[in-house]
Amino acid sequence: MSSLKIDIIAVGKLKEPFWVAACAEYLKRMSSYANVQVKEVDDVSLQRASSPERVCELEAASICKLLASSTRLVVLDREGKTFSSEDIAALLENQLDGSEHHLSFVIGGSHGLAPELLKQAKLRLSLGAITLPHNLARVVLLEQLYRGFKIVRNEPYHK
Repeated sequence: MSSLKIDIIAVGKLKEPFWVAACAEYLKRMSSYANVQVKEVDDVSLQRASSPERVCELEAASICKLLASSTRLVVLDREGKTFSSEDIAALLENQLDGSEHHLSFVIGGSHGLAPELLKQAKLRLSLGAITLPHNLARVVLLEQLYRGFKIVRNEPYHK
């Protein structure tokens, strides 16, 4: 799986050491499966942007600068499709079997993602009906990607 490249593009920076440590742990665990990188863009304040829609537009502009032209764009969206761990494993496996070997997952800010970014996505992925803080959503996504790699390789998952 080492030919697979995955970018996690997230609005906002992790500040608390426990979020940083959790993400680092899963990135370390995945290093033998794929080249996984986290790229952060600054969140835009409502005061600076004047409306939630403008916040999303400005954040989308920053996100788009980090998207490779050859990537398959997956956005996290509460109205997206809910995947099981096995579905995520199948997504990873299909990427390796296809011509695209680059996935980009985007986690928006507190106001969500701009409509134009949602339209560009090949897949809108939901982590479920519950609302998660963006920092936790990042950890959950990384954990599920790691679990997906373990499933694809038919390896036991170490808890």
